[in-house]
Amino acid sequence: MLNNWPGCQNILCIRADNLGDLLMSSPAILALKETFSCKITVLTSSMATGIARFIPQIDDVITYDLPWVKANETVPPENFLTIIDLLKEKQFDAAIIFTVYSQSSMPAAMLAYMAQIPLRLAYCRENPYGLLTDWLPEVEPYEMVRHQVRRDLDLVSSIGAKSSDEKISIVLPYHVWPHVEAKLQKAGIDINKPWIILHAGVSEIKREYPVPLWVITGKKLVGDLNQQVLLTGVQSEKSLTDHLESQIGRGAFSLGGLFTLEEFLVLINHASLVISVNTGTIHIAAATSTPVLVLYALTNPQHLPWKVPGKVLLFDIPKELRSKNQVIKYVHENLIIPIVDMASPDDVLAAARQLLQEGRNGKVLPEVIPLRKKVEQPTS
Repeated sequence: MLNNWPGCQNILCIRADNLGDLLMSSPAILALKETFSCKITVLTSSMATGIARFIPQIDDVITYDLPWVKANETVPPENFLTIIDLLKEKQFDAAIIFTVYSQSSMPAAMLAYMAQIPLRLAYCRENPYGLLTDWLPEVEPYEMVRHQVRRDLDLVSSIGAKSSDEKISIVLPYHVWPHVEAKLQKAGIDINKPWIILHAGVSEIKREYPVPLWVITGKKLVGDLNQQVLLTGVQSEKSLTDHLESQIGRGAFSLGGLFTLEEFLVLINHASLVISVNTGTIHIAAATSTPVLVLYALTNPQHLPWKVPGKVLLFDIPKELRSKNQVIKYVHENLIIPIVDMASPDDVLAAARQLLQEGRNGKVLPEVIPLRKKVEQPTS
């Protein structure tokens, strides 16, 4: 290696997206920790910072909503200089930039460069010249598509970082279980009987599974499987969980906004099954080895739950809601995905029944949804 990565003792990892993205980068961060025996600081967003303290390989967290990443608020330009000064003060030996294949690493590379961080590693589609000291040419999605965890592991492997454990893992705050238990009992839930978590809320409408179908699904889970259905969500989704409870009826419990993040982690760990769309909740479930059933809108085929028992029911997204990002558009238009009609409540019920029977010893999901390039038909 031309650069002295083994000598790095103070490394910055930039993962500025959502909670699920940071979880998927955690095996690569563990590889850095184990290989270099270094201090790890993560620069992440306000949406992901909460989960960072449950990832044991992270020593410190800097929370900042970078302007090139989707966030609830836009950062004023004059405030941007403050993050550069902060990073300078930390005197990092190196920065590693984790991205999805549809993102550019260049803004974060510029940030690390201006903060005078000596070593800077990332994938890059264009030639970064002096902005990166170490870079891997971006080949996704035109040559292949990897799971995000695998992509990040491959990135750090290029500088010699290897991990003994590729699984997403978190430290569960078991001490909060009595608080969770009390809240469940107050809501009328029998804690001595198993429950399914149904997490219907979405951060993007294009990932939404229709509410009327959730209602039918919930009724079938209660009636046919004799399950308690816990309707979870953040505070802003309470109206949704309340509506679902009122429509599903007996056996459904609206818990929107009821739990803190640490309580939610323990709740998921105690669930028999988590049913959700592709959102951060499924990555928490993967970290706790809780079986998952994902109603998966075809946005990012590389973001399946990682190394966890489960099933994925695919559905396409409306054309008017598809991304304008040309890389994502390429995947949707030029790679064949086994499309089926949107899963029916009966499909969900059948999958849930099987997963409940198999439990935590069931078949682990594949790394990615199988993709292949379309073959152009010859013209006559």
